Amino acid sequence: MKQAEIRHSRRQQRHQRIREKVKGTTQRPRLVVFRGISNISAQIIDDTQGCTLVSASSFEKRLKGAIKSGGNVEAARLIGKQIAELAKAKSIHTVVFDRGGYVYHGRVKALAEAARENGLQF
Repeated sequence: MKQAEIRHSRRQQRHQRIREKVKGTTQRPRLVVFRGISNISAQIIDDTQGCTLVSASSFEKRLKGAIKSGGNVEAARLIGKQIAELAKAKSIHTVVFDRGGYVYHGRVKALAEAARENGLQF
């Protein structure tokens, strides 16, 4: 196996362990982060109904002019701000944070802090 494949499978294992413990409900849905090499995305999911309530991503057309690259900390801050604003529009104020098996550092941390600064509580 290549080193990248090993890292990916270990991240998936960590994410499975986290998902066993972290559940999103109607009152407190789950904010999940996906961090790719050149993009970052976030979704707010209600696990009881199995549906995505709100989503924001660096590869959306409306954000292509606002960000130079989707794989940096500035893009993560912008996505965090946008997900918080979309959540407030749907009357979602508190969430459970699911870091997706990623280390709470860099882009993941920037997204979470931007979401907190713009009104989401977790």
